[in-house]
Amino acid sequence: MLGPVKQSDDFPYWLVLLGGVVAYLGYQVVADDLYAQVLGTLSKGIKITVIVTLVGFALASALGLLLALMSTSRSIIIRQIARLYIEVVRGIPIIVLLLYTAFVVAPALVALANWVLAFFDAELMRTRHFPLLWRATLALAIGYSAFIAEVFRAGLQSVDHGQIEAAHTLGLNRWQRFRYIVFPQAIRTILPPLGNDFVAMVKDSSLVSVLGVGDITQLGKVTAAGNFRYFETYNVVALIYLTLTVSLSLLLRRFERHMRQPTHD
Repeated sequence: MLGPVKQSDDFPYWLVLLGGVVAYLGYQVVADDLYAQVLGTLSKGIKITVIVTLVGFALASALGLLLALMSTSRSIIIRQIARLYIEVVRGIPIIVLLLYTAFVVAPALVALANWVLAFFDAELMRTRHFPLLWRATLALAIGYSAFIAEVFRAGLQSVDHGQIEAAHTLGLNRWQRFRYIVFPQAIRTILPPLGNDFVAMVKDSSLVSVLGVGDITQLGKVTAAGNFRYFETYNVVALIYLTLTVSLSLLLRRFERHMRQPTHD
């Protein structure tokens, strides 16, 4: 019969093994000139990966929170609009959404903005001047907003309704109830899955390479095509992503444990 596993007995042997692999690859980078050269080239793409992830996740979180609030609205029209957006976006693969946003949605937004500004004898930009970097970031924000919306909705609905009614009785308006009662309690439920989505976006940011954006993956493809050393090049690509994602996962787990600890007056 299986019993519960104590966290104190669950030694992270996987982390030791992974640390050994990372240490070996790190040694190769230091000792092998080819590895060092590849890392030097790929390090230029880390900035792009970080920008795409941070900006995309911030936009996705803001849009996801808005969609979650719309999903819990009293208006059936607003609720149905939110559900339509969420179900449609979740049903489209990220790479398809990336291409559709880059070559359909982004040009349409530019054309709409220019049409509005035409009344003021102004123009935002030409479609070809809309950088592919920001098209890709917009696509990731749209794609992840649907998933983050469900995370926010579940967290908001986990708050005891009795506390909300008590706050209403005390005279707090809807915004005050959300700010002081609902959101501070919901954030404890929201943070763990939200952190997982952030780590997932770090990995999915590699999809922007299909648009030619110079992130880690794109630079890796270009480098491997030039030196024909695919094994060494993609070892370094994997090392960079592993370092980013595992470090983030460990930090998020530590933060979750801190959030679970009871507060003392």
